[in-house]
Amino acid sequence: MNAHNEKGFTKRPVGRFAPSPTGRMHAGNIFAALMSWLIVKSQDGAIILRIEDLDVERSRSSYADQVCRDFESLGLTWDEGPFYQHDRDEAYQNAYQRLVDSGIVYPCFCTRADLHAASAPHRGEKLVYPGICRNLTAQEVEERSANRKPAYRVRVPHRVYELDDLVQGKYAQELESECGDFIIRRSDGLFAYQLAVVVDDAAQGVNCIVRGMDLLVSTPQQMFLQEQLGFEQCDYAHVPLMVGERDRRLSKRDRDAALDELLAVYKTPEGVIGHVAFVAGLIDSDEPCAASDLLEGFDVAKLDSIFPDKVQILWR
Repeated sequence: MNAHNEKGFTKRPVGRFAPSPTGRMHAGNIFAALMSWLIVKSQDGAIILRIEDLDVERSRSSYADQVCRDFESLGLTWDEGPFYQHDRDEAYQNAYQRLVDSGIVYPCFCTRADLHAASAPHRGEKLVYPGICRNLTAQEVEERSANRKPAYRVRVPHRVYELDDLVQGKYAQELESECGDFIIRRSDGLFAYQLAVVVDDAAQGVNCIVRGMDLLVSTPQQMFLQEQLGFEQCDYAHVPLMVGERDRRLSKRDRDAALDELLAVYKTPEGVIGHVAFVAGLIDSDEPCAASDLLEGFDVAKLDSIFPDKVQILWR
């Protein structure tokens, strides 16, 4: 991981907005994007915009267009993009083939029911894969392939991956026992999120990843793929999740947190940014505030002390 000190980063950070075009933004999305923008721009860095439309069934071009307009209206500007994952199959295929050639990829025929029956949840929603298909013989693979298309997993090492998160502090995960082998290509042929984002970040020069802390447990998987593919590792800042109630993160069903509803209540983009910043504890009063105004006095070195609860922020 890139080292950082009390003044910030050892090299100019490049961050990203990476929305999925499956609906309108809500307060949680806005907060995560705002934090990415503040962290990167406070260090004179650059932001790229990537539309993560791997999920072709749920993604809509109209939502992609809308999210671009929403970011612009909120003053969350970007320097490069938008880039689209649906254009990147060749890059994902090349990375996938490199992993296959290294001998760490194997077919997996497990169903969700198989996994839930054989695995115990770890750290909330995460299931640890117990290696059911790890050592299948060639004959077993051939027999099972006749009845079911496999997904493909990478064989992970018995090794601890560590990072020093800009918000959460030190985090470590023993990849084999706390995650297990994970999918990089789905049974329908689509490349998995973990592989796609690692390939995209490397290609687009992203070295500073700011996102919700629910994705902290996925970071060692991405570090492992970065290592296997010869990519540089990144700095990470996993910010608290905005929640509708304890342990229930905001989603599109929370109408009062949807951007169109926020604009109706707070009247202007500055009103929305100000309220989100106030709820998050970035400012002391619930007043309209431009994103650019929040840059004044913003200090990356104090990130670990900004949020009393590093896990959740109750939306109100």
